[in-house]
Amino acid sequence: MNILYMDCFSGISGNMTIGAFLDLGVDEKVLLEGLGKLNVEGYKIQISKKIKNGIEGTYFNVILEDEEHHVRAAHEYHRNLRDIEKIIDESQLSDKVKYLSKKIFGRVAAAEAKVHGKPIGEIHFHEVGAIDSIVDIVGTAICIDSLSIDKIVASKLPSGSGFVRCQHGLIPVPAPAVLEIIKGSKIPMYSNGIEDELTTPTGAAIVAALADEYGEQPEMEVQSIGYGAGLKDFAIPNVLRLISGKKNPCLGKIILAETNIDDTAGEVLGYVMGKLFDAGALDVFFTPIYMKKCRPAVKLSFLCEENTVETLEKIIFAETSTIGIRKVNVERTVMDRSYEETDTKYGKIKVKKVSCGDIAKKYGEYEDIKKAAIRYNVPIQAVYDEIKTIEE
Repeated sequence: MNILYMDCFSGISGNMTIGAFLDLGVDEKVLLEGLGKLNVEGYKIQISKKIKNGIEGTYFNVILEDEEHHVRAAHEYHRNLRDIEKIIDESQLSDKVKYLSKKIFGRVAAAEAKVHGKPIGEIHFHEVGAIDSIVDIVGTAICIDSLSIDKIVASKLPSGSGFVRCQHGLIPVPAPAVLEIIKGSKIPMYSNGIEDELTTPTGAAIVAALADEYGEQPEMEVQSIGYGAGLKDFAIPNVLRLISGKKNPCLGKIILAETNIDDTAGEVLGYVMGKLFDAGALDVFFTPIYMKKCRPAVKLSFLCEENTVETLEKIIFAETSTIGIRKVNVERTVMDRSYEETDTKYGKIKVKKVSCGDIAKKYGEYEDIKKAAIRYNVPIQAVYDEIKTIEE
Protein backbone atom coordinates (compact mmCIF):
# COMPACT_ATOMS: atom_id res chain seq x y z
CA MET A 1 0.00 0.00 0.00
CA ASN A 2 1.38 3.40 -1.03
CA ILE A 3 0.83 6.05 1.66
CA LEU A 4 1.27 9.82 1.46
CA TYR A 5 1.62 11.76 4.71
CA MET A 6 1.00 15.51 4.64
CA ASP A 7 3.03 16.99 7.49
CA CYS A 8 1.53 20.47 7.89
CA PHE A 9 3.54 21.66 10.90
CA SER A 10 3.87 25.13 9.33
CA GLY A 11 0.47 25.17 7.68
CA ILE A 12 -0.55 24.52 4.09
CA SER A 13 -1.40 26.57 1.00
CA GLY A 14 -1.97 25.71 -2.64
CA ASN A 15 1.45 26.72 -3.92
CA MET A 16 3.22 25.00 -1.00
CA THR A 17 1.36 21.80 -1.89
CA ILE A 18 2.51 21.81 -5.51
CA GLY A 19 6.04 22.77 -4.51
CA ALA A 20 6.13 19.82 -2.11
CA PHE A 21 4.86 17.43 -4.79
CA LEU A 22 7.54 18.61 -7.23
CA ASP A 23 10.17 18.21 -4.52
CA LEU A 24 8.77 14.74 -3.80
CA GLY A 25 9.47 13.70 -7.36
CA VAL A 26 6.44 14.60 -9.48
CA ASP A 27 7.67 15.24 -13.03
CA GLU A 28 7.62 18.99 -13.72
CA LYS A 29 6.84 18.25 -17.37
CA VAL A 30 3.75 16.24 -16.40
CA LEU A 31 2.48 19.11 -14.26
CA LEU A 32 3.06 21.79 -16.90
CA GLU A 33 1.55 19.68 -19.69
CA GLY A 34 -1.48 19.04 -17.52
CA LEU A 35 -1.92 22.73 -16.72
CA GLY A 36 -1.65 23.43 -20.45
CA LYS A 37 -4.84 21.41 -20.95
CA LEU A 38 -6.73 23.81 -18.69
CA ASN A 39 -7.22 26.42 -21.43
CA VAL A 40 -6.44 29.28 -19.06
CA GLU A 41 -4.07 32.02 -20.19
CA GLY A 42 -2.47 35.09 -18.67
CA TYR A 43 0.00 33.52 -16.30
CA LYS A 44 3.53 32.15 -16.06
CA ILE A 45 4.93 29.47 -13.78
CA GLN A 46 8.05 30.10 -11.73
CA ILE A 47 9.70 27.12 -10.02
CA SER A 48 12.76 27.67 -7.85
CA LYS A 49 14.56 26.46 -4.75
CA LYS A 50 14.34 28.30 -1.44
CA ILE A 51 16.05 27.72 1.90
CA LYS A 52 13.82 27.90 4.97
CA ASN A 53 15.67 27.65 8.29
CA GLY A 54 18.33 25.52 6.65
CA ILE A 55 15.86 23.26 4.79
CA GLU A 56 15.81 23.42 1.00
CA GLY A 57 12.38 23.26 -0.56
CA THR A 58 10.73 23.88 -3.91
CA TYR A 59 8.90 27.18 -4.36
CA PHE A 60 6.04 27.17 -6.87
CA ASN A 61 4.74 30.55 -7.95
CA VAL A 62 2.09 31.67 -10.43
CA ILE A 63 2.85 35.08 -11.96
CA LEU A 64 -0.18 36.78 -13.52
CA GLU A 65 0.05 39.20 -16.42
CA ASP A 66 -2.52 41.32 -18.23
CA GLU A 67 -2.62 41.82 -21.99
CA GLU A 68 0.03 44.53 -21.73
CA HIS A 69 2.30 42.14 -19.81
CA HIS A 70 2.06 44.11 -16.60
CA VAL A 71 1.85 42.04 -13.46
CA ARG A 72 -1.51 42.55 -11.81
CA ALA A 73 -2.99 41.52 -8.50
CA ALA A 74 -4.04 37.92 -8.29
CA HIS A 75 -7.27 38.82 -6.53
CA GLU A 76 -8.92 40.93 -9.24
CA TYR A 77 -10.73 37.87 -10.66
CA HIS A 78 -14.26 37.23 -9.45
CA ARG A 79 -15.67 33.88 -10.56
CA ASN A 80 -18.45 31.72 -9.17
CA LEU A 81 -18.41 27.95 -8.80
CA ARG A 82 -20.19 27.43 -12.11
CA ASP A 83 -17.55 29.49 -13.94
CA ILE A 84 -14.74 27.44 -12.45
CA GLU A 85 -16.45 24.10 -13.07
CA LYS A 86 -17.02 25.15 -16.69
CA ILE A 87 -13.30 25.86 -17.10
CA ILE A 88 -12.47 22.45 -15.65
CA ASP A 89 -15.14 20.52 -17.59
CA GLU A 90 -14.16 22.07 -20.92
CA SER A 91 -10.48 21.19 -20.43
CA GLN A 92 -8.71 18.11 -21.77
CA LEU A 93 -7.77 16.95 -18.27
CA SER A 94 -8.44 13.38 -17.14
CA ASP A 95 -11.71 12.54 -15.42
CA LYS A 96 -9.91 11.94 -12.12
CA VAL A 97 -8.20 15.35 -12.22
CA LYS A 98 -11.52 17.01 -13.02
CA TYR A 99 -13.24 15.19 -10.17
CA LEU A 100 -10.57 16.03 -7.58
CA SER A 101 -10.38 19.67 -8.70
CA LYS A 102 -14.13 20.17 -8.44
CA LYS A 103 -14.20 18.37 -5.10
CA ILE A 104 -11.67 20.83 -3.66
CA PHE A 105 -13.44 23.86 -5.13
CA GLY A 106 -16.75 22.51 -3.82
CA ARG A 107 -15.37 22.59 -0.28
CA VAL A 108 -14.34 26.21 -0.66
CA ALA A 109 -17.67 27.21 -2.24
CA ALA A 110 -19.71 25.65 0.57
CA ALA A 111 -17.57 27.42 3.18
CA GLU A 112 -17.74 30.81 1.45
CA ALA A 113 -21.52 30.50 1.07
CA LYS A 114 -21.90 29.83 4.78
CA VAL A 115 -19.60 32.69 5.80
CA HIS A 116 -21.30 35.24 3.51
CA GLY A 117 -24.84 33.97 4.10
CA LYS A 118 -25.61 33.39 0.41
CA PRO A 119 -26.68 30.42 -1.74
CA ILE A 120 -23.69 28.54 -3.11
CA GLY A 121 -24.56 29.53 -6.69
CA GLU A 122 -24.38 33.23 -5.85
CA ILE A 123 -20.94 33.12 -4.25
CA HIS A 124 -18.24 34.90 -6.24
CA PHE A 125 -14.77 33.72 -5.34
CA HIS A 126 -12.13 36.37 -4.81
CA GLU A 127 -8.80 34.91 -3.78
CA VAL A 128 -9.76 31.35 -4.70
CA GLY A 129 -11.36 32.41 -7.98
CA ALA A 130 -8.15 33.99 -9.22
CA ILE A 131 -6.08 32.28 -11.87
CA ASP A 132 -3.28 31.45 -9.44
CA SER A 133 -5.64 29.60 -7.12
CA ILE A 134 -7.22 27.71 -10.02
CA VAL A 135 -3.74 26.65 -11.09
CA ASP A 136 -2.85 25.65 -7.51
CA ILE A 137 -5.93 23.49 -7.06
CA VAL A 138 -5.94 21.86 -10.49
CA GLY A 139 -2.16 21.45 -10.27
CA THR A 140 -2.56 19.61 -6.98
CA ALA A 141 -5.08 17.26 -8.60
CA ILE A 142 -2.65 16.66 -11.49
CA CYS A 143 0.13 15.78 -9.03
CA ILE A 144 -2.11 13.35 -7.13
CA ASP A 145 -3.18 11.72 -10.39
CA SER A 146 0.43 11.23 -11.46
CA LEU A 147 1.28 9.22 -8.34
CA SER A 148 0.09 5.79 -7.29
CA ILE A 149 -1.28 6.72 -3.87
CA ASP A 150 -3.60 4.35 -2.03
CA LYS A 151 -4.05 6.38 1.14
CA ILE A 152 -3.49 9.98 2.23
CA VAL A 153 -3.01 10.89 5.89
CA ALA A 154 -2.75 14.51 7.04
CA SER A 155 -1.39 15.94 10.26
CA LYS A 156 -3.27 18.37 12.46
CA LEU A 157 -3.37 21.92 11.07
CA PRO A 158 -1.83 24.97 12.79
CA SER A 159 -4.32 27.81 12.87
CA GLY A 160 -2.04 30.83 13.06
CA SER A 161 -3.36 34.01 14.66
CA GLY A 162 -3.78 37.73 14.13
CA PHE A 163 -5.41 39.28 11.06
CA VAL A 164 -4.97 39.00 7.29
CA ARG A 165 -6.11 41.38 4.55
CA CYS A 166 -8.46 40.16 1.81
CA GLN A 167 -11.03 41.67 -0.57
CA HIS A 168 -13.32 42.38 2.38
CA GLY A 169 -10.64 44.09 4.45
CA LEU A 170 -8.99 42.72 7.56
CA ILE A 171 -10.33 39.37 8.79
CA PRO A 172 -9.24 37.22 11.74
CA VAL A 173 -6.87 34.29 11.43
CA PRO A 174 -7.74 31.51 10.94
CA ALA A 175 -9.94 32.88 8.17
CA PRO A 176 -13.66 32.20 8.62
CA ALA A 177 -13.66 30.09 5.44
CA VAL A 178 -10.88 27.91 6.87
CA LEU A 179 -12.90 27.21 10.01
CA GLU A 180 -16.00 26.40 7.94
CA ILE A 181 -14.02 23.97 5.77
CA ILE A 182 -12.66 22.00 8.72
CA LYS A 183 -15.87 22.19 10.78
CA GLY A 184 -17.30 18.71 11.16
CA SER A 185 -14.47 17.17 9.12
CA LYS A 186 -12.58 15.76 12.13
CA ILE A 187 -9.45 17.67 11.07
CA PRO A 188 -7.68 18.64 14.31
CA MET A 189 -6.55 22.28 14.51
CA TYR A 190 -4.25 23.86 17.06
CA SER A 191 -2.24 27.04 17.70
CA ASN A 192 1.55 26.92 17.46
CA GLY A 193 1.97 30.52 18.62
CA ILE A 194 2.84 32.05 15.24
CA GLU A 195 1.00 35.30 14.53
CA ASP A 196 0.29 35.00 10.81
CA GLU A 197 -1.91 33.08 8.38
CA LEU A 198 -0.58 29.52 8.19
CA THR A 199 -3.45 27.50 6.75
CA THR A 200 -5.20 29.15 3.79
CA PRO A 201 -8.70 28.28 2.53
CA THR A 202 -7.14 26.53 -0.47
CA GLY A 203 -4.82 24.54 1.79
CA ALA A 204 -7.63 23.57 4.17
CA ALA A 205 -9.82 22.49 1.25
CA ILE A 206 -7.02 20.34 -0.19
CA VAL A 207 -6.62 18.51 3.13
CA ALA A 208 -10.37 18.17 3.71
CA ALA A 209 -11.04 16.87 0.20
CA LEU A 210 -8.08 14.53 -0.23
CA ALA A 211 -7.06 13.11 3.16
CA ASP A 212 -8.48 9.75 4.20
CA GLU A 213 -7.30 10.10 7.81
CA TYR A 214 -5.87 12.73 10.15
CA GLY A 215 -3.28 12.36 12.88
CA GLU A 216 0.29 11.24 13.43
CA GLN A 217 2.51 9.84 10.70
CA PRO A 218 1.44 6.25 10.04
CA GLU A 219 3.80 3.33 10.21
CA MET A 220 5.45 2.92 6.82
CA GLU A 221 8.74 2.42 5.00
CA VAL A 222 9.72 5.96 3.95
CA GLN A 223 10.66 6.16 0.26
CA SER A 224 10.70 9.85 -0.62
CA ILE A 225 10.32 13.26 1.04
CA GLY A 226 9.35 16.59 -0.49
CA TYR A 227 9.39 20.13 0.92
CA GLY A 228 7.19 22.88 -0.50
CA ALA A 229 8.47 26.33 0.48
CA GLY A 230 6.18 29.17 1.51
CA LEU A 231 6.83 32.85 0.80
CA LYS A 232 7.17 34.12 4.38
CA ASP A 233 9.79 33.40 7.03
CA PHE A 234 8.86 32.29 10.56
CA ALA A 235 10.66 31.06 13.65
CA ILE A 236 10.04 27.55 12.32
CA PRO A 237 10.70 26.39 8.73
CA ASN A 238 7.86 27.66 6.55
CA VAL A 239 7.55 24.48 4.51
CA LEU A 240 4.97 21.79 3.84
CA ARG A 241 6.52 18.34 4.13
CA LEU A 242 5.18 15.40 2.13
CA ILE A 243 6.37 11.92 3.05
CA SER A 244 5.59 8.96 0.82
CA GLY A 245 6.20 5.35 1.65
CA LYS A 246 4.94 1.82 1.58
CA LYS A 247 3.14 -0.26 4.13
CA ASN A 248 2.58 -3.97 3.90
CA PRO A 249 -1.14 -4.08 2.99
CA CYS A 250 -1.49 -7.43 4.71
CA LEU A 251 -0.70 -5.97 8.13
CA GLY A 252 -2.74 -3.48 10.12
CA LYS A 253 -3.96 -2.43 13.55
CA ILE A 254 -7.64 -1.95 14.33
CA ILE A 255 -10.00 -1.97 17.31
CA LEU A 256 -12.21 -4.89 18.34
CA ALA A 257 -15.15 -3.71 20.46
CA GLU A 258 -17.90 -5.84 21.95
CA THR A 259 -20.83 -5.75 24.34
CA ASN A 260 -23.25 -8.32 25.79
CA ILE A 261 -26.97 -7.67 25.20
CA ASP A 262 -29.80 -9.77 26.68
CA ASP A 263 -32.94 -7.68 26.26
CA THR A 264 -32.95 -6.15 22.77
CA ALA A 265 -35.09 -7.62 19.99
CA GLY A 266 -33.38 -9.37 17.10
CA GLU A 267 -34.96 -7.02 14.57
CA VAL A 268 -33.46 -4.07 16.41
CA LEU A 269 -30.03 -5.70 16.40
CA GLY A 270 -30.29 -6.16 12.64
CA TYR A 271 -31.12 -2.48 12.31
CA VAL A 272 -28.15 -1.58 14.51
CA MET A 273 -25.85 -3.71 12.35
CA GLY A 274 -26.84 -1.69 9.29
CA LYS A 275 -26.26 1.61 11.07
CA LEU A 276 -22.82 0.49 12.25
CA PHE A 277 -21.77 -0.48 8.73
CA ASP A 278 -23.06 2.82 7.36
CA ALA A 279 -21.03 4.71 10.00
CA GLY A 280 -17.75 3.05 9.05
CA ALA A 281 -17.54 -0.29 10.86
CA LEU A 282 -15.22 -2.71 9.07
CA ASP A 283 -17.24 -5.70 10.26
CA VAL A 284 -20.15 -6.39 12.61
CA PHE A 285 -21.13 -9.80 13.93
CA PHE A 286 -23.23 -11.47 16.63
CA THR A 287 -22.41 -14.45 18.82
CA PRO A 288 -25.07 -16.31 20.87
CA ILE A 289 -24.05 -16.48 24.54
CA TYR A 290 -25.49 -17.24 27.97
CA MET A 291 -25.25 -14.57 30.67
CA LYS A 292 -25.90 -14.68 34.42
CA LYS A 293 -28.85 -16.78 35.56
CA CYS A 294 -28.33 -18.63 32.27
CA ARG A 295 -30.21 -15.98 30.28
CA PRO A 296 -29.77 -16.38 26.50
CA ALA A 297 -28.14 -13.27 25.06
CA VAL A 298 -26.11 -11.93 22.16
CA LYS A 299 -22.55 -10.61 22.07
CA LEU A 300 -22.38 -7.75 19.58
CA SER A 301 -18.86 -7.28 18.18
CA PHE A 302 -17.51 -4.83 15.66
CA LEU A 303 -14.16 -4.04 14.06
CA CYS A 304 -13.23 -0.46 13.22
CA GLU A 305 -10.47 2.08 12.74
CA GLU A 306 -9.57 4.22 15.75
CA ASN A 307 -11.06 7.38 14.22
CA THR A 308 -14.58 5.84 14.00
CA VAL A 309 -14.87 4.02 17.32
CA GLU A 310 -16.51 6.93 19.20
CA THR A 311 -19.22 7.34 16.55
CA LEU A 312 -19.96 3.61 16.56
CA GLU A 313 -20.13 3.46 20.36
CA LYS A 314 -22.69 6.27 20.38
CA ILE A 315 -24.90 4.32 17.96
CA ILE A 316 -24.83 1.24 20.21
CA PHE A 317 -25.59 3.25 23.35
CA ALA A 318 -28.47 5.05 21.61
CA GLU A 319 -30.02 2.03 19.88
CA THR A 320 -29.58 -0.86 22.36
CA SER A 321 -30.03 -1.50 26.07
CA THR A 322 -26.33 -1.94 26.82
CA ILE A 323 -24.59 0.35 29.30
CA GLY A 324 -20.97 -0.61 28.59
CA ILE A 325 -18.63 -1.50 25.73
CA ARG A 326 -15.21 -3.11 26.07
CA LYS A 327 -12.55 -2.74 23.40
CA VAL A 328 -9.01 -3.84 22.64
CA ASN A 329 -6.42 -3.03 19.99
CA VAL A 330 -5.81 -5.98 17.68
CA GLU A 331 -3.57 -6.71 14.73
CA ARG A 332 -4.99 -8.26 11.60
CA THR A 333 -3.66 -9.67 8.36
CA VAL A 334 -5.74 -8.66 5.35
CA MET A 335 -5.41 -8.90 1.61
CA ASP A 336 -5.10 -5.70 -0.43
CA ARG A 337 -8.32 -4.92 -2.29
CA SER A 338 -9.30 -3.12 -5.48
CA TYR A 339 -12.33 -3.08 -7.75
CA GLU A 340 -12.89 -3.22 -11.49
CA GLU A 341 -15.85 -3.61 -13.82
CA THR A 342 -15.90 -6.70 -16.04
CA ASP A 343 -17.99 -7.12 -19.21
CA THR A 344 -20.16 -10.26 -19.12
CA LYS A 345 -23.11 -11.52 -21.15
CA TYR A 346 -25.21 -10.22 -18.27
CA GLY A 347 -23.77 -6.70 -18.51
CA LYS A 348 -21.06 -5.04 -16.50
CA ILE A 349 -20.33 -6.69 -13.13
CA LYS A 350 -18.15 -5.17 -10.42
CA VAL A 351 -15.37 -7.56 -9.43
CA LYS A 352 -13.31 -7.36 -6.24
CA LYS A 353 -9.61 -8.18 -6.67
CA VAL A 354 -7.70 -9.21 -3.56
CA SER A 355 -4.00 -9.92 -3.18
CA CYS A 356 -1.25 -10.40 -0.63
CA GLY A 357 2.25 -11.00 -1.94
CA ASP A 358 2.01 -13.57 -4.73
CA ILE A 359 -1.52 -14.66 -3.78
CA ALA A 360 -4.30 -13.10 -5.90
CA LYS A 361 -8.03 -13.80 -6.17
CA LYS A 362 -11.16 -12.30 -7.76
CA TYR A 363 -14.76 -12.25 -6.58
CA GLY A 364 -17.92 -10.94 -8.19
CA GLU A 365 -19.74 -8.36 -6.07
CA TYR A 366 -23.00 -9.81 -4.76
CA GLU A 367 -25.19 -6.73 -5.31
CA ASP A 368 -24.17 -6.46 -8.98
CA ILE A 369 -24.65 -10.21 -9.46
CA LYS A 370 -28.09 -10.09 -7.84
CA LYS A 371 -29.19 -7.17 -10.06
CA ALA A 372 -27.97 -9.01 -13.17
CA ALA A 373 -29.85 -12.18 -12.20
CA ILE A 374 -33.07 -10.21 -11.74
CA ARG A 375 -32.58 -8.14 -14.90
CA TYR A 376 -31.97 -11.18 -17.14
CA ASN A 377 -34.32 -13.50 -15.20
CA VAL A 378 -31.68 -16.19 -14.70
CA PRO A 379 -30.61 -18.14 -11.61
CA ILE A 380 -28.08 -16.19 -9.58
CA GLN A 381 -25.67 -19.12 -9.80
CA ALA A 382 -25.61 -18.66 -13.59
CA VAL A 383 -24.17 -15.17 -13.11
CA TYR A 384 -21.60 -16.49 -10.61
CA ASP A 385 -20.60 -19.17 -13.13
CA GLU A 386 -20.23 -16.54 -15.86
CA ILE A 387 -17.83 -14.55 -13.67
CA LYS A 388 -15.79 -17.71 -13.02
CA THR A 389 -15.55 -18.43 -16.74
CA ILE A 390 -14.22 -14.94 -17.45
CA GLU A 391 -11.69 -15.20 -14.62
CA GLU A 392 -10.35 -18.44 -15.99
